[in-house]
Amino acid sequence: MPEISDTLRLLFETSLDDEGDRYTVAIPSELVENGSIDTNQSYRVALLSAAEDESTETISSAETAAPSSVSRPEPAQSHSQGPPVEEGEVRTVSIDTLGDQGDGIAKVERGFIVIVPGTKPGDRVEVEITDVKETVAFAETVGEATVR
Repeated sequence: MPEISDTLRLLFETSLDDEGDRYTVAIPSELVENGSIDTNQSYRVALLSAAEDESTETISSAETAAPSSVSRPEPAQSHSQGPPVEEGEVRTVSIDTLGDQGDGIAKVERGFIVIVPGTKPGDRVEVEITDVKETVAFAETVGEATVR
């Protein structure tokens, strides 16, 4: 699998649809509904090949179009492996960045995002996974944060 940047803000699997004179990337509706993606913003998108060999490099990177041309989000295709966390699971994570709503964001296996309210970048916290979606999980701290 290609190396995933530490500055990555969001990772999900989806399709690229050919619409004649343009291509559309389907964005899971829950990413808009939970505030991870704001339809009034532009985003940089990297496309990774879904080739079976898993050693492919990034094949394309481009700015998204202006918000007026953003298509209505569609449900994401299911991941073949599923999320790498389960509800009720307790683990220690490192908070890498803050989300748009001010919550801490940690990345775990395969770059999967875990959102932890009340934390900040640099915190290393023990969390309990409270809700798991296809592309993101939510957690609450169960121990005190330590700053690395």
